[in-house]
Amino acid sequence: MKLSAEEMLEKYSNNSSHPQEVRKIAMMIFDEVSAKLCEFSDRHRRILEASALLHDIGYYVDTKHHNKHSQDMIQEHGVRGFDGREISMIACISRFHRGSLPDKEKHELYSFFEKKDRKLIKRLGGILKLADGLDRAHLSLIKKIKLNYDEDNNIVEFILTPNTPDYYPDITSAIRKRDLFEIGFKVQTVLKFSHT
Repeated sequence: MKLSAEEMLEKYSNNSSHPQEVRKIAMMIFDEVSAKLCEFSDRHRRILEASALLHDIGYYVDTKHHNKHSQDMIQEHGVRGFDGREISMIACISRFHRGSLPDKEKHELYSFFEKKDRKLIKRLGGILKLADGLDRAHLSLIKKIKLNYDEDNNIVEFILTPNTPDYYPDITSAIRKRDLFEIGFKVQTVLKFSHT
């Protein structure tokens, strides 16, 4: 019997706080993006949520290439509540939270998808990769995220509110990991802290 994403996380992870935090951040970004940049469905939200919870389960197999192991485990075990196509999407999105960018010439699972699905994988994967970068230290430091979209210049500005007003977390990893988001949405991004 297939497990839910939450049950898989519990079974294969000895630290669920980071995946839970990445889910929280990814949902904040998703909701802002859906409201201001590109409308998504509730189903897309559920796919991203499962991907966020499961992106690191590959550590159960090995630290090296854990993202690839996550993809394989999701494909092998499946996720309750999702059909075969959606499970493959969750696996792909989880795979690309780190490492190389999706490439239909190089990545077998990704290449099986139709163009519109590959676009969705890049977009949801971009949100997940950015969310993962924002919790790089595994310290749950982001309280709120607001998005401003400058349509004329095609710039997305993320305004981050930290949990502690006088401490701004290091977002270097998030800056490095924004590439897939920018490719998926064809925008440039700026990350900055709210000073209010």
